[in-house]
Amino acid sequence: MYIPALFQLSDRAVLHEFVRTHSFAVIAGLIGGEIHLAYAPTLFTADSPHGRAQFHLARANPMAALEDGQSVTISFMGPHSYISPNWYESSQVPTWNYIAAEGLGRVRRLNTEELRRQLSALAAQHEAHAAPDNPWSPEKLKPEQMTALLSAIAGFEVAFASLDGKLKLSQNKSQADIAGAIAGLEQRTDEASRAIAAAMRKYARRP
Repeated sequence: MYIPALFQLSDRAVLHEFVRTHSFAVIAGLIGGEIHLAYAPTLFTADSPHGRAQFHLARANPMAALEDGQSVTISFMGPHSYISPNWYESSQVPTWNYIAAEGLGRVRRLNTEELRRQLSALAAQHEAHAAPDNPWSPEKLKPEQMTALLSAIAGFEVAFASLDGKLKLSQNKSQADIAGAIAGLEQRTDEASRAIAAAMRKYARRP
């Protein structure tokens, strides 16, 4: 990922939390000499500077053919929003502000028991927010349902050799232009614009 120095997210704790929060990712890999993309929820573990991520795919997905040791890139996309030149004090052109992270590593195919544990951990992570009073878990499946599920999906783990974060939040603009963009974003009602405005206040505004 291209990251100018001004836009680098260098705080590892913040980067790791971003990856956990924006866990639905795009996985890119080479299958049969062509670049393929897959989309999947991930389970991130920060047990090293770059951490590792697990995911699973339907076996019918071409990306499920990924082999042990094969290189993949995983992209985690956060909030993003259009920035109108009309919001700036100075004369500018349109741009797009966003927060993203990208990890690079080699896959390891999971065995059946590891995949089972991944499914339980993913369910626990998301059910804690979706249905905290009565969380669903794979253990509620009938044995034949679990067997069918595990046969239909392939699990993977990627230990990241690199994990980089990007905060493109108008840090290369004047404080007056940044303030104008924040004001413009805060006039909008969508969640992404508000999130970018808040991030700009935190990372781009200076006292």
